[in-house]
Amino acid sequence: MLSAACAKLREQMPIAANWAYFDHAAVGPISGPAQRVLQTWSRQAAEQGDTVWPEWARAVEQTRRAAASLIGADPTEIALVPNTTLGIHFVAEGWPWQPGDNLVVPADEFPTNAYPWLNLASRGVETRRVQSNRPATVDVDQILAACDARTKIIAASWVGFASGWRLDLEELVERAHARGIAVLLDAIQGLGVFPLDVRATPVDFLAADGHKWLLGPEGAGLLYVRRERLEQLRPLGVGWHSVVHAHDFDQINPVWKGNAERYEGGSQNMAGQMALGASLELLAGVSLAEISRQVWKTTSEITARLINLGATLYSRREAEQHASGIVSFVLPTEDPQATRARCFEQQVAVSCRGGRIRLSPHAYQNADDLDRLFRALAAR
Repeated sequence: MLSAACAKLREQMPIAANWAYFDHAAVGPISGPAQRVLQTWSRQAAEQGDTVWPEWARAVEQTRRAAASLIGADPTEIALVPNTTLGIHFVAEGWPWQPGDNLVVPADEFPTNAYPWLNLASRGVETRRVQSNRPATVDVDQILAACDARTKIIAASWVGFASGWRLDLEELVERAHARGIAVLLDAIQGLGVFPLDVRATPVDFLAADGHKWLLGPEGAGLLYVRRERLEQLRPLGVGWHSVVHAHDFDQINPVWKGNAERYEGGSQNMAGQMALGASLELLAGVSLAEISRQVWKTTSEITARLINLGATLYSRREAEQHASGIVSFVLPTEDPQATRARCFEQQVAVSCRGGRIRLSPHAYQNADDLDRLFRALAAR
């Protein structure tokens, strides 16, 4: 049973009319408000060209404010970036590394939070990938045990893309900072579901695209850089928009903006960013606390019904603080790809990751969606 707020969210999700959608950890459907923004932009761009640009620019700044509000940041600490990868790249390549430095990441990260760090090997920087002793978990003790006096950054996902394990951020940040180590958070699988206040949990950097749980289009995301860390990073991707005199094209003077906008070097994906802003405002109207409660309720019911179906669970659900919107499992004697194909035939969207089926419901999935899902799963 959906809460009243989540039922209203469902009304703003066009996908719900056709699909039982359990694939937000891959690419989520855009919301109705985001769809309308894109339609309006397309019409304006075709009929009025850049005469509407100032209006778009104001809307983009509203997206920046909405993104800052989402995580308790100041808008000056937010850069609007195309994707999580580029956000992590700005930190990985901008950090003042010295040969012999190292960083630590969990071993089972999505490639986005591995390749930018591994690419530093040519600069004499070691990437230490830590495999947990317990499957489908991330152990903070093990991460810290891999650190030493030359460790500069710990980079970790808030929620594991395959397992759904939700990291204990408070513990990680507190213990890392006590050792003088910065923390970068790949937040793409948590933002839009769980509340986060970067003042109370002072991560140093955060990157996330908006095309999953934030219900925005691909190519529009955010990078958070804590104010105290901004000057520590070398500016990258710089262009006309990076400087304090951004609209004075006759002056060439590399005086970078004193905020995270310095990473927005050139022309932006204004349509995507405006659409993301519309979805952020929609989610804010529900509240992330309400969304996380609904997602916990839905995933708990899914887990119970999977057990009754004889499924083997991969995601660990013993403690609510480590659970997320992701549930990963296999059915006995069936290839997961065959399961996924059968679900798609019945307009039930699921993913395969790591040789398992991955379900990722948002807060608007209702009882009918769950019944459709389990009819498809049981039809083997």
